[in-house]
Amino acid sequence: MNKLLVLIAVLSLAYCQDKPGDLDAIIEEIFGVPTAGPTPNTPTPVTQPASTDNPLSCKMNDSSPGECVRYYLCNANNTVITDGVGKGVKDGPCPSYLDVCCSLPDIRKLDDLITPAPPVDKQRKGCGWRNPNGVGLRITGDKAKFGEFPWMVAIYKIEPVDADDPVSWKLKVFVCGGSLIHPSVVLTAAHCVADSSAFRVRAGEWDMKTTNKIYPYQDRDVIEIVIHKDFDKNSHFYDIALLFLSSPMEYAQNVGIVCLPPPKERTPGGARCLASGWGKDKFGKEGRYQDILKKVEIVVLYRQSCEIELLFTPYADHYELSELYSSFMCAYGTNGQDTCEGDDGSPVVCPIPNEKDRYMQSGIVAWVIGCGQDGSGFYLDVADLRNWIDDKMTGKGFDPSIYTYSN
Repeated sequence: MNKLLVLIAVLSLAYCQDKPGDLDAIIEEIFGVPTAGPTPNTPTPVTQPASTDNPLSCKMNDSSPGECVRYYLCNANNTVITDGVGKGVKDGPCPSYLDVCCSLPDIRKLDDLITPAPPVDKQRKGCGWRNPNGVGLRITGDKAKFGEFPWMVAIYKIEPVDADDPVSWKLKVFVCGGSLIHPSVVLTAAHCVADSSAFRVRAGEWDMKTTNKIYPYQDRDVIEIVIHKDFDKNSHFYDIALLFLSSPMEYAQNVGIVCLPPPKERTPGGARCLASGWGKDKFGKEGRYQDILKKVEIVVLYRQSCEIELLFTPYADHYELSELYSSFMCAYGTNGQDTCEGDDGSPVVCPIPNEKDRYMQSGIVAWVIGCGQDGSGFYLDVADLRNWIDDKMTGKGFDPSIYTYSN
């Protein structure tokens, strides 16, 4: 047993120190799931207390005794909290932000209790719907809210513990972000997936540090990778790939698809867009990968300004400027924030005109010069390659209209 504990500790340090990870997931990969249970796509009946098998005592605001329980097990927490107090407090009196300190008389019984299902907005049809206030869980700060970007996915590489033994234990290692453009298809950067063939995609993720979720994430294996034939790993030309999944993701409040822009319809300069990802908060060794999904506002540069920025890149002496600009869009972060290392493959989404809370994916994070410093980030222009995406989708029998928005 001691040897097994040492192994787990070593593996968690090796793979999770710098990149966001999940020790429970590592243990699951090594030892498997001991018993079958409900699928992650359906609400899970609560058959035993969460945080009450070994009750955690806490103090209420009036200093009276309480216990830390899941927020939906407390009668005093029936209403949605929007001010960051109670449900959604990261630094509250309980160890998990899904727990609240509940007075003893207000703790609910568990008989026939089911984790609450998210409400369905019947007015929202089609792709691209963002949840600006989050889903079920409200937090304060500059992080993305739970379920705010339902199309956001995490891409993991599946690696054997022993590289010389292909049947050895496997680990999931986070490599990049991506976006769901169809329940069975993920859009990402080619350089994220060019060096391997074994990947898994997770939709509905938010906080990688915990398996305690309000609504579950969904995992699917990647069965086929399609990379643009002209992809150049040195210049990031045509840095685009489609990942086809083993089975479709199921729509949920925290899982949905993003819209894509019309072919060749470039995002105008000055547009304010949003990028999301689990990448570093700073450039270089001081930066740390994020456990909770972050979001940053970026501003798209005008064409002439983008051309000037490209002149100062390492590629300007080796490639025609017009060729460089044709597949990239340029943008810069605001308030000292920007996309950064580890955000590769993640989507940049811009508002759809006259559609409140609806977005289309204009860019894919390709590479950045610094993070939040002077200079721009360079993003693959999705509109420029929309015809390529449609061609590969129809070739696999998928209808592009699913990610095409209509008023």
